[in-house]
Amino acid sequence: MKTEEDILELIREDHWMMNLLKAVQSLQLPDWWICAGFVRSKIWDTLHTYQERTPLPDIDVIYYNPSNIDESEEKEWERKLNQLVAGIPWSVKNQARMHVLNDMPPYTSSTDGISKFPETVTALGVKLDEKDNLLLTAPWGIDDVLNLKVRPTPYYLEGNVRMAIYNNRMRKKNWNSIWENVEVCAIEYK
Repeated sequence: MKTEEDILELIREDHWMMNLLKAVQSLQLPDWWICAGFVRSKIWDTLHTYQERTPLPDIDVIYYNPSNIDESEEKEWERKLNQLVAGIPWSVKNQARMHVLNDMPPYTSSTDGISKFPETVTALGVKLDEKDNLLLTAPWGIDDVLNLKVRPTPYYLEGNVRMAIYNNRMRKKNWNSIWENVEVCAIEYK
């Protein structure tokens, strides 16, 4: 696996992932993506030659709708997704609202929100367009995820508070206990 097309082909061949993508697509959310661990874990499971999928704590669905940033709308989308595909830990978040929770300037799109995720290997999203083409967004590229290197996104490198969040996440996630070849770069600020 070396290119974005390789990643897309890997996902196209995964019926479970495609089923979830089609479910989200059917909601016609504005500027939507399934992101983070949904994409990263598939890549890392494949690179580790795992025969079974690593369980995901949630399936992160994001969209961008500045005209309604009420959290109850997100919960309604989760309810609808549970009706479409039950037993999935759906987590739906409007990126037009997330800057408030994260104490950041407003995001301009879902991809802008993804670019503000803590790690480059998590700043990934996939979706189906209106013609059922599978698309990948990777604001910080795919090299880190393919090389099993966990690094903070440039946004998180900007200060001590964000780096403390990144480092705490890395301790809690403990990805090395799941994927032994992953190298987590801990960066301490003084």
